[in-house]
Amino acid sequence: MLSILGEKLHDNRFLRLIQNMIQTGYLEDWTYHKTPCGSPQGGVVSPILSNIYLDKLDQFVEQKLLPAYNQGTVRKRNGRYSSLIKQAAKSRKRGDYRTAKALLKEARKLPVMDTSDADYRRLYYVRYADDTLFGFAGPKEEVEEIKRLLGEYLREELKLELSQEKTLITHATTQAARFLGYGIVVQQRDDKRGRNGRRCINANIGLRVPREVIEKKRAYYMRKGKAASRPIMIADDDFTIISHYQEEYRGVVQYYPLAVNVCWLYRLHWIMEGSLLRTLAAKHKSTIRKQNRKYKTTIETPTGPMKCLQVVGKREEGKKPLVAQFGGIPLRRNPKAVLVDREPQYVKHERNELLRRLLANTCEICGSTQQCQVHHVHKLADLRQEGRREKAVWEKIMIARRRKTLIVCHECHVAIHAGKPTRQPLRT
Repeated sequence: MLSILGEKLHDNRFLRLIQNMIQTGYLEDWTYHKTPCGSPQGGVVSPILSNIYLDKLDQFVEQKLLPAYNQGTVRKRNGRYSSLIKQAAKSRKRGDYRTAKALLKEARKLPVMDTSDADYRRLYYVRYADDTLFGFAGPKEEVEEIKRLLGEYLREELKLELSQEKTLITHATTQAARFLGYGIVVQQRDDKRGRNGRRCINANIGLRVPREVIEKKRAYYMRKGKAASRPIMIADDDFTIISHYQEEYRGVVQYYPLAVNVCWLYRLHWIMEGSLLRTLAAKHKSTIRKQNRKYKTTIETPTGPMKCLQVVGKREEGKKPLVAQFGGIPLRRNPKAVLVDREPQYVKHERNELLRRLLANTCEICGSTQQCQVHHVHKLADLRQEGRREKAVWEKIMIARRRKTLIVCHECHVAIHAGKPTRQPLRT
């Protein structure tokens, strides 16, 4: 990595900064892990480091693979298809419309172009950070050769190993290739016609919402195969609960507007609505039907009226009321949608953070692993009061982390309550 950066950057201070950042390590479940090489997964600079390092791969593909595997300008026409079209035209000219119709029906089962044309090849390449996708029109033997050349280049030039489990060869007409959460397919529907009566989607690339993605999202709101309430949200008010569900639902829907089967997300909407109503019913000790009648309404959308759950929060005089709703998002494909460069994230309320820190069994002041305990204060505002004595190390740590709890060893805990200095702070 540093050798590649050093080819165009000559600031040694910056190069040392990158090296130290890569080797600084990371925390997982409040446990420190070293990173002797490579960039930690999920690091803030991982995408840009991937782009810098894999720029040589882009050059290899553009300068070596694309010129070698792009041949011809257009495919030859399918002889059988052309013959049937000519026969249909002659039959129509003679007035034999029944035969012409049968010949056209037979022709529509065949491709217009020769898909086995030996003089035509096309290779396409796209990369997003460390995810790559190759599209190739040609025989499988040449696909395997391209995969072998890529593996050799990555191993010999970039010192990377091609993952055989993740590097798959997929026939896009019968299967879907996964890329950035989408399923990439080659569409094939002989009965789908345009206004001119001709087939309009065959051989076109289509983006799909993978079925397993929908099932995974649905499983988060289900228990034993049914929609379930979320007890952790019962303490919130109705406005917050509905807003939170809508944020999660919108995050998924707005990531898949390019998908031809975006309407499949109605299955996620159904389960999420059931989970939302069960949560509201548990909060008010009521029934799902009563909560549905209470909040069900109809709103106007660009595609027409739609039903949704809505709650209106009144405010001071002169201010517009706050409106929270769940649903009301049309599940229609938008081929011109612009996506953000991040996958939708579920906002989870976690109450086990303290437990995970305690299970790490490491003093957050000195790093000791002996007899770790929890020290807590009533509220952080007491630590921030001005005019008091100089703040102790443990107070500074709690203020910086915005936590009312601190995992400390027995010796540091005794020192805190006695008002004495703790051990030497841990340095990372």
